Amino acid sequence: MLIIGIAGGTGSGKTTVVNQIINELPNEEVTVISQDSYYKETDNLSYEERTKINFDHPRAIDFELLVQHLSALRENKTVEQPIYSFAKHNRTKDTIKTHPSKVLIVEGILIFTNQELRDMLDIKIYVHADSDERLIRRMKRDIQERGRDMDEVLQRYQQTLKPMHEQFIEPTKMYADIIIPNDRYNTVAVDIVRTVISEKL
Repeated sequence: MLIIGIAGGTGSGKTTVVNQIINELPNEEVTVISQDSYYKETDNLSYEERTKINFDHPRAIDFELLVQHLSALRENKTVEQPIYSFAKHNRTKDTIKTHPSKVLIVEGILIFTNQELRDMLDIKIYVHADSDERLIRRMKRDIQERGRDMDEVLQRYQQTLKPMHEQFIEPTKMYADIIIPNDRYNTVAVDIVRTVISEKL
């Protein structure tokens, strides 16, 4: 099994890169695990308290469960991947049955902050995008897909997203094997990644 980690700031274009890679591989050969599924359970908190959680801090992620699931998949076992609701700021009661495959892609803004997880990754990719570009993409996504309003998005960006990016995410670029500048459709970088995957497989 080949485990690829794809990190980068919010709105940097990680999902686009993931899709560019998986589009070239047979479906049964790729499994994608999103860090967003592994936000910690917040059953003990009220909705109001949940809205105040800093979701861009590494402590918001259940890295223990994520590492446990990756280890199980590597041992050819099936896992029950959690499903997270951004509307409720909590995990749902449902899970997704996730099967092992030849290529496992783990994507998320904070995945390189955890050493145990980092050590499991065979290839580490960091997707870089200009901060203005990331803010615009984040605003579009949060307003269209997550029902947030502009003031809420901007406030969150200034108070948590930007400082957390500078403190935790940007510094993890140093761990990357490949850095993809994603201010345009970067076919060369993605082709290199695909070639590496093909050789490893």
